[in-house]
Amino acid sequence: MEGKKQNVIVYVDGFNFYYGLKSKNWRKYYWLDMVKFAEKLLRPHQQLIEVRYFSAKPTDLNKSKRQDAFFQANKLNSKFSLHLGKYLTKNIICKHCKNTIHSFEEKETDVRMAISMLTDVYQKKCDVTMIISADSDLVPLIESIREIDPAHKIIICFPPNRYSSNLQKWSNGVKKLTDWKLYEECLLPEALTLPNGFVLQRPEKWR
Repeated sequence: MEGKKQNVIVYVDGFNFYYGLKSKNWRKYYWLDMVKFAEKLLRPHQQLIEVRYFSAKPTDLNKSKRQDAFFQANKLNSKFSLHLGKYLTKNIICKHCKNTIHSFEEKETDVRMAISMLTDVYQKKCDVTMIISADSDLVPLIESIREIDPAHKIIICFPPNRYSSNLQKWSNGVKKLTDWKLYEECLLPEALTLPNGFVLQRPEKWR
């Protein structure tokens, strides 16, 4: 039908996006309205259906509290949905000193993201898949989407200081999320009130 807008679902690789912002020391932009941010990435003939954010909760209590405030603030918008994987302890033996280094590895996030994208394309929930990530491991997923629907559009949005030539090759277009003005326009309010009356404040470390 003439004049019909393209439906877009935006999938956010939370870790890739976070570390892109961190690489620029853009800590204040962690407090981001993801729906507003996604809408600014669209063209006039497109409309946002949903932002699907994929991440995992850190084991550090303070980091987890800050992240949870971000999630709660964004969940006030019905177009935002959260999909959480897990953090697992990972022990690494140093090659030089032989000491054990305790690290953490996120699990399930990539799989959840892949299943969500494939399901949405198969069920024709969107005309355009927009991915905020530079993880080249997503290439096989995009290949599968092409097999399901060759006409489906894939747009890749690269976080700051992140890039993948393989992802660009498989996409219908790319955007580089490097303009600080875009983030500045999409900051959440300093304080938001949840339905239960609790007032969320921007974390002090993110100011």
